[in-house]
Amino acid sequence: MGATVQGAGENSGEAAGPGAGSGAAREAAEEGAYPRPGLRRPRWESLDGVWEFGFGDAGTAAPAAQGEEDGGGPFDHRITVPFPPESPASGIGDTAPHPVVRYRRRIPHEVLVPAGSRPGDRALIHFGAVDHRARVWLDGQLVAEHVGGQTPFTADVTDALRPGAAEHVLVVRAQDDPADLAQPRGKQDWQPRPHAVWYERTTGIWQSVWAESVPAQHITDLAWIPDPARGVTAEVTLAEPPAGPLTVDVELSLDGKLLAASSTDVRTPRSRIDVVIPALRNGIDREDLLWRPERPTLLQARVVVRAPGGSGDAVVVDAVDSYTGIRSAGVGGGAFLLNDRPYPVRSVLNQGYRPDTLLASPGTAELRREVELIKAMGFNAVRVHQKAEDPRFLYWADRLGLLVWGETAAGYEFGTQAVELLTREWLDLVRRDRSHPSVVTWVPMNESWGASDIASDPAQRHFSLALAHLTRAVDPSRPVLSNEGWEHTDSDILGVHDYTSDPGVLTARYGDAAGFAAVLDGPGPQGRVLAVTPAQTERYRSGGVPLMITEFGGLSLRADDGDFSYTRTSSDTQYAALLADLFGALRDSPLVAGFCYTQFRDTAQETNGLLFADGSPKLPLAVIRRIVTGEKDGDAGGTEG
Repeated sequence: MGATVQGAGENSGEAAGPGAGSGAAREAAEEGAYPRPGLRRPRWESLDGVWEFGFGDAGTAAPAAQGEEDGGGPFDHRITVPFPPESPASGIGDTAPHPVVRYRRRIPHEVLVPAGSRPGDRALIHFGAVDHRARVWLDGQLVAEHVGGQTPFTADVTDALRPGAAEHVLVVRAQDDPADLAQPRGKQDWQPRPHAVWYERTTGIWQSVWAESVPAQHITDLAWIPDPARGVTAEVTLAEPPAGPLTVDVELSLDGKLLAASSTDVRTPRSRIDVVIPALRNGIDREDLLWRPERPTLLQARVVVRAPGGSGDAVVVDAVDSYTGIRSAGVGGGAFLLNDRPYPVRSVLNQGYRPDTLLASPGTAELRREVELIKAMGFNAVRVHQKAEDPRFLYWADRLGLLVWGETAAGYEFGTQAVELLTREWLDLVRRDRSHPSVVTWVPMNESWGASDIASDPAQRHFSLALAHLTRAVDPSRPVLSNEGWEHTDSDILGVHDYTSDPGVLTARYGDAAGFAAVLDGPGPQGRVLAVTPAQTERYRSGGVPLMITEFGGLSLRADDGDFSYTRTSSDTQYAALLADLFGALRDSPLVAGFCYTQFRDTAQETNGLLFADGSPKLPLAVIRRIVTGEKDGDAGGTEG
């Protein structure tokens, strides 16, 4: 991770700013800074920093305004990328609706074509996320188009580089219509001002942009599928079909010690390579290698593509660094299973909005701090709500040991366009995140958002089922919730949202089988049925599917008028006592396999966090931990689960 950039100069000119400079050098000093942690190369350069910027509202209807490829303009602002223009950190802080925004940045030639580049090497510019529709030009040529506000994409700019130019001009146009309710938006408000549980919009670039120099034939995607009994399978995707025989070498190591190696001849652009780890055959050694929150063991991975050389020696075509964790995630006997053992889930809901950066991340240090705070409060899991978080957050969850429920942003109407947009974006996110050992559950739909008539409309029910089945087709190794909270169509975990403020009601509903049967037969705690068909109701009544209260609590401490919460308390004492009683009622239930408290941090007008908006805790962390875990004073730092 600490390799040096070969010949990549510092960013210069107007574009220089925070985040600019040598990407690999930054990563060497700041662990987890690489924007794509699962597929790393030494030659990369961060393009984050100060860009030219302009609003282009008049160009909403057209794909691009006249002259857009040459900069269009006006670029009468400066913005700090990757922070959205609505955020204070961007330097703009304009929260009015602007359906079109434009960016321009001048890039020195040696950043895109660093010293030591070989003939045929490709210059790539990666975008972590641009909300929602993006068009990208370099030196006046269109080099990329992308739809999907949370998913990454790459522009190969090699053929657009002006010969002999000392610098190159990158232009990005983003269109994000706040009135389009078919567009996946999650917690971004479609109304002029934030209301209830919806927040400020995020328009345009909101995750890192970086340049990378790669060989013409290179690895474009790398996925890891663990098998605790044998090893891992590496899925390797190459940029193009091999012109001749290639060899892919995979090495796995732990703390510098080689655990396994595999060498495979490949003749197609996609290959699955099984890597057997001999140590897993020994049950004692296996325990030391398994990933879990209490011991998040990560294996370092090196993948090298080689071609036959003229003298008979193999020539390295491409080489990348990665990592993986060996673990399984599933359900059985009414429990969530981690590594085939029942694992009680203590989770917290995290909106992933920050006061200064909104949906964007302030950087890897802040993402690490969030994971550390969640664990310090006694949680072993997090549900990232209505967004796909920055991959560096998942890196820290992998590294520090925190289970993650992978979710996505919902749209707010049903129709052909909404189905197409959400399905495409969701499948891309599953592909992006499926190698993270921390991700243990998939949640493609929440509370029937975007399918509000799912209980009565067969088309909407088919959509929910299709999302669940497609998710399992892409990744059969994790549980899937077809619709989180209520109106389940085919969920591996029965997630129930229950915001009662009475601990006795929680005990009555989930304290025994008879109480829960009444909940299943009734309208549900939030007035919605839990299952949309009698067959699903009976499946959940049998007790084989884990029951989790996946949203509860929502307590606010001394809320002001205009703040949103589910229950208000007026003092620290009342707040702590009610919090303890709600957690205690769920911990004491013999039926509940896990829970998720709403929420991690106060967010905008929604003041039901365990932390204030600035990240400071409302109660001492040790007190929160005892409430969450049920530990007593003097207990050791918690046992597995």
